[in-house]
Amino acid sequence: MKLSEIKSKLKQLDKIAFQLPNGELVPSHFHVTEVGKITKNFIDCGGTVRNEEVVNFQLWNADDYDHRLHPEKLIHIIELSEKVLKIEDLEVEVEYQAETIGKFGLDFDGTNFLLTSKQTDCLAQDACGIPAEKPKLQFSEISSGDTCTPGSGCC
Repeated sequence: MKLSEIKSKLKQLDKIAFQLPNGELVPSHFHVTEVGKITKNFIDCGGTVRNEEVVNFQLWNADDYDHRLHPEKLIHIIELSEKVLKIEDLEVEVEYQAETIGKFGLDFDGTNFLLTSKQTDCLAQDACGIPAEKPKLQFSEISSGDTCTPGSGCC
């Protein structure tokens, strides 16, 4: 989800809620402790130089159970970050404490912002010898009957 989409959704909400991939909600007294731009310059295993930029939100819980971040306050924080850090309309990722710091993608279901699972991947599979996945056949897809008879050359 891009930063502009988040701001648009926030303008339609009375309260902000983030939902984890397992369905649990981030406690409502969360803080957004950081809004920033992360630039990642790297070389993949195939030798290709790559550059990625994302906007990062860091969510954090404290023991201040009466705290509630309102949509207009988060919009203000985002707009200040855009201005001061010169943040463009980039994809947003969210950091949230799990067993270690978890990184999540972001989506919206009409009510809650959904923290979506992110996966690692090889960006140069053709260059590092990963075999193409073989097609999996179902027995129901294999023709039955007289199509494979002795001497037909099918086996």
